[in-house]
Amino acid sequence: MITIQNAPVRWQDGRFAPAPHPQGREGTMAHAILMAHNTSGDPDRLSLRFDAMASHDITYVGIIQTARASGMKEFPLPYVLTNCHNSLCAVGGTINEDDHVFGLSAAKKYGGEFVPAHQAVIHSYMRERYAAPGRMILGSDSHTRYGAYGCMGVGEGGGELVKQLLENTYDVPAPEVVLVWLDGKPRKGVGPQDVAIALVAATFPKGDVKNKVLEFAGPGVKELSADYRIGIDVMTTETSCLTSIWETDETIRRYYENVGRPEDFRELKPQDGAYYDSVVKIDLSRVECMIALPFHPSIAYTVHELQADPERIFAEVEEACNKQLGGKVTMDLRRNIVDGKVTGKVNGESVTLAARIEAMKKDTSTDFMFGSVQREGWKPGEGGDGGKPAGGKKPSEMSYAELAEYLAANPDANLD
Repeated sequence: MITIQNAPVRWQDGRFAPAPHPQGREGTMAHAILMAHNTSGDPDRLSLRFDAMASHDITYVGIIQTARASGMKEFPLPYVLTNCHNSLCAVGGTINEDDHVFGLSAAKKYGGEFVPAHQAVIHSYMRERYAAPGRMILGSDSHTRYGAYGCMGVGEGGGELVKQLLENTYDVPAPEVVLVWLDGKPRKGVGPQDVAIALVAATFPKGDVKNKVLEFAGPGVKELSADYRIGIDVMTTETSCLTSIWETDETIRRYYENVGRPEDFRELKPQDGAYYDSVVKIDLSRVECMIALPFHPSIAYTVHELQADPERIFAEVEEACNKQLGGKVTMDLRRNIVDGKVTGKVNGESVTLAARIEAMKKDTSTDFMFGSVQREGWKPGEGGDGGKPAGGKKPSEMSYAELAEYLAANPDANLD
């Protein structure tokens, strides 16, 4: 499924070759982008300036206040302030309105871009509005990743964003570049998070890609939609890599056309002779459905592995977790095992997943999931007055599930 080659290679004439000498670093996509943003003049010690920055409402207040106290007079680069974290996690201790009013006033005063609450999530907004091949974006959120769109995203603590606001630089030794070679095509039912969890499990424990750049390429890339690619990419943070970059193709060209920025697209791919410090090879056709267990996505197993031996796996995870918890609380995963099978619980009783679904179907609070139409004695499209279901409901009175079924059976229905 995944193999790691911790030895330098050169991509030459369509194949990998040993690379005893580090010649060809400039052939990687990562090198070209990093050098375009490096102000130090030294390719080994980088001083980077970013094209744009983004913060959400958990972090932007402290960042802007620190920059103000340090002499900032205006935002020297595009800075997007979104309101998608506190507003989704309003659980005491935070007065969202105060933060949001502060963010709006700061955007007006210093020249930023303010995204009101409930309008967009930080990374979706940045991908659609600011990501572009060859650019670099700095975000005060760990999962700042836009590599699938040809843009290097770096997630950092607020201090690094303050430095950019003060027109200082992001200073870092030139990172090693790891080629992530994708081959094959994912099986049906295997999603991007399965690939991502498998990658994290393979690379995180020994620090194989820590503070390095992951560069995705290979014939498997074209088998993935844009959404599938970013679904993998956004989880590369959990490998402990610095950032990521993917080759771009017609799929990404269409993405930029769809978001109204076709002029921002350009093709990225490794050059012949590109030098890589190591290689991670992923056969997408062999990746299975995965499950991650506490306390990190690298504690991962295939679903089949867990099904086959849940007692041993849960016992090992419990032991490791309880050591970290220090006796303050106790984790008990094995209580969910009944007759050798992993189960959930309904009303305090352990049941199989099938039994749990049947119980949920009988629960009137789950109409959105399972619909209430059959319990009311009508089927979409049968009888009724003026195209309405036999139950007599108007479309405006239906639940989402009822309306979805009604429209599926009556695609030309007038909902005015």
